[in-house]
Amino acid sequence: MSTESDARIPRYLGAAFIFQFATSLTAGLLSGSILAGSPSEVLTNISGAAARMQISLLLFLLTSVGIIVMTSLLYVVLGDQNRPVARVALGLWMAEAVMLAVKTLGLYGLVDLSSGRINAGTSDASRETIASLTLDFSDHAGTIDMLFFCFGALLWYSLLLRSRSVPRPISAWGLVAVFPVLAATVLLLWDNSRDLGFALYALYIPFELVLGLWLLIKGASVSSPHPDSAAAPNIFHGEQQEVRQEKQH
Repeated sequence: MSTESDARIPRYLGAAFIFQFATSLTAGLLSGSILAGSPSEVLTNISGAAARMQISLLLFLLTSVGIIVMTSLLYVVLGDQNRPVARVALGLWMAEAVMLAVKTLGLYGLVDLSSGRINAGTSDASRETIASLTLDFSDHAGTIDMLFFCFGALLWYSLLLRSRSVPRPISAWGLVAVFPVLAATVLLLWDNSRDLGFALYALYIPFELVLGLWLLIKGASVSSPHPDSAAAPNIFHGEQQEVRQEKQH
């Protein structure tokens, strides 16, 4: 990154990491207690804390936007390390952002249901059935969202480790910490009652904040891509052309 604008990109990336970390954590803390319990309890909780729930949903949507920005910047910073891998990682985290938005829209339905805007004339049993289906839909969307995140993170952090853009212990931390999160996500896909809670996420949770702060404060210097990266054939081809031209002269 030779220009002043290029030098700022890692810092923008750090800011994006911190932004989506803050919005997702705050949204989870605000909505966690509201969404706990049976469907009828959830509806009661939402009706009693509608403003807090709406703020958390707005933060979830902002997190989705933050993921899109963060992923785009990651592609700029790490894309030259291995273009095909970076493209797959880009697609996975874009899909994560979409699934998070889908999950959030499902939760918006619960807000309407708790306020009575979409349940006029329905019985309590019908309301509970709709709430249960909506919660299940949002939970499944959230689990798929996490699956996209895990596979994308494995690719991104592998490229980060390879690039030496940040100290290798930080990159290795992120790469290792994703595996417990992936295990928890697969368990939820297999049986959504098997939520192991905080235990498998504890190692990863502070990572994005640490990485974001490092990039924001220190920036990053991306090393040249390895010879086996997608850019290598073009470089090699250019060298062959130069050799042929020298021979002609």
